[in-house]
Amino acid sequence: MVKLDTFEIDHWILTRSPGAKHNLAHSYSLPATIQELSSLGNDSVEYADNPLATTLSLPMNYGPSFTGLEELRMNIAALYASESEAAISPNNIITTPGASLANFIVFFALVGPGDHVIVQYPTYPQLYSLPAGLGAEVSLWQASENNHWQLDVEQLERLIQPNTKMIVLNNPQNPTGAIITKSTLGKIVDLARRHSITVFSDEIYRALFHSISPTDSEYPPSLLSFGYEKSVVTCSLSKTFSLAGIRVGWIASHSSSILDVCLNARSYTVIAVSQIDERIAAMALEPVRQRELMKRNLGLAKHNLEVVQSFIDQHSSICEWVRPVAGPVGFVKFSRNGVAIDDVQFCILALEKKGVLLVPGRKCFGEMFKGYVRLGFGQSTQALEAALEALAAFISEDYEVVPLAEP
Repeated sequence: MVKLDTFEIDHWILTRSPGAKHNLAHSYSLPATIQELSSLGNDSVEYADNPLATTLSLPMNYGPSFTGLEELRMNIAALYASESEAAISPNNIITTPGASLANFIVFFALVGPGDHVIVQYPTYPQLYSLPAGLGAEVSLWQASENNHWQLDVEQLERLIQPNTKMIVLNNPQNPTGAIITKSTLGKIVDLARRHSITVFSDEIYRALFHSISPTDSEYPPSLLSFGYEKSVVTCSLSKTFSLAGIRVGWIASHSSSILDVCLNARSYTVIAVSQIDERIAAMALEPVRQRELMKRNLGLAKHNLEVVQSFIDQHSSICEWVRPVAGPVGFVKFSRNGVAIDDVQFCILALEKKGVLLVPGRKCFGEMFKGYVRLGFGQSTQALEAALEALAAFISEDYEVVPLAEP
């Protein structure tokens, strides 16, 4: 029997969202509507390429290809085209119902008992809990806040064992908003090549780099850009592309052998992705719309980041963060007189008193993150400002009753 840890983040949000007036727990960019997507392409909602219109006459079978709609896979491939070594064809892509299932398929296909997996940490808990549940030995490659959540490749090398099967990355990173720079990625790939280790990167926040310019020499490319055969990436439209409501993600790799085993594993979970969802996804990733959507989301992220920074500056005696470089989340540490507060109680009380929903670091990301909370800032600026105003009121009125973290 596969033994999986409780998925604390989802459980926390699921059970508490109904009572929240202000949701700072979500980790996606402001959701888009189909009407908005259509307008981004300068089309009316009734225009012929509207996916809801074009699907009216389609038979609702599994679609023309189990691997995914050709138009969608072409548009996904185009996302990597600017990085020459990352360039892939539609045949290098398998679509999935979201990135979580894409991640599951990669682990299910490539990892099992007797394997050793090294996982960047902190990160999305699925990325270490799932390989452990499948019977692999997992080592956490820990980043330090004192080093701006950057990774030490020498430490990675010390973690490698004879049975190390996979190195798992999350770039950009959830929950910190940190990035793995281009030079560090290169060192990771070089090390993996020497040891013939598969490198898997969850790139769900890729392209939402709000605080580093594409012209910067350390701007992170996709893992695929290094041309390493034993590399595989996942992504979806849920976070960066504002479409969590359609369940479309993908797996991409240069390796036909990796794709073959992933496609076989996918057959045990789902035959195909919804035709309607895939057509909306293809519409969203059409080059003009995709660029306009990214312009919208990057602009919002940059503005909202300053709103959160202002809040932190105003409360600098009790909270701090390593300012995120990418993605719509940050990891904020709260303390009192230099001692970390009990982040779980802080989040419970903030919700009870002011209706503010946050994600506690210790409960959802690991015991070492006492006092941390994940704060999402991808929503509308108006909603974010209202949430932070309510959180500020809670701090003013009730912060002193929040217990300190146990030693």
